[in-house]
Amino acid sequence: MNYRNEYSRHLGRNMEYKIYGHRGKPVLVFPTSEGRFYQYEDSGMIHALRDFIEAGKIQLWAVDSIDSETFFSKSWDKLARIRRHEQYFNYLNDELIPSILRTSKENNNGVEQQLLVTGCSMGAYHAANFYFRYPWFIDSVIAMSGVYSTDYFFGDYRPTEIYLNSPVDYLRNNKDPYYDDRFLKSRLIFCCGHGAYEELAITETTRLKEVMNDKGIRGWFDFWGSDANHDWDWWQKQIYYFMGKIVG
Repeated sequence: MNYRNEYSRHLGRNMEYKIYGHRGKPVLVFPTSEGRFYQYEDSGMIHALRDFIEAGKIQLWAVDSIDSETFFSKSWDKLARIRRHEQYFNYLNDELIPSILRTSKENNNGVEQQLLVTGCSMGAYHAANFYFRYPWFIDSVIAMSGVYSTDYFFGDYRPTEIYLNSPVDYLRNNKDPYYDDRFLKSRLIFCCGHGAYEELAITETTRLKEVMNDKGIRGWFDFWGSDANHDWDWWQKQIYYFMGKIVG
């Protein structure tokens, strides 16, 4: 494990993250609501993935969130909140991910690879939203127990800035063939359970499935049983299962 603390010009502050592993497919992990970069390890997810990490099949970057300044901010100014979120995405797109891909290339004997992005709950939203907007760096998504619209955060308020962060809305209206081509070449996995506290995830995952089916975007939607709750013990099982389908 390696710890990093680096200044972001887009955010105007330092951002922390952790790196796990020495080579393999680069994986970017988003934390849950207002989570920190160490949450994934503290919640047992690194342990769940240890076989893949130790075998050199994946190298994982656990990034910090700024959710308390954006989606979960108490500020009345919704546009200011979403614009701060755009700065976060610019940090990822322009600063962190190019660094990840350079490091990955060095650690994999010069072989360039694309990212797998993943997360649970709010992290699933960030992973899916980032992929659908910036698919050129990414070829795989594992999103678990997520929401895929901005309804939960902003209700029916849909100025352009918020609309462009609501996947079920902007995907429905997408007519750009470049994005369609990228989506067809990617492995997209969306999962939730039918257990405790998964009601919203079920609704939102079903909405995303309907939109993707209508647009001809292939995805694997896996709805687990009534014992699969909105919690880490189930996300540990799910990430191990789905990671095995992607990296073997």
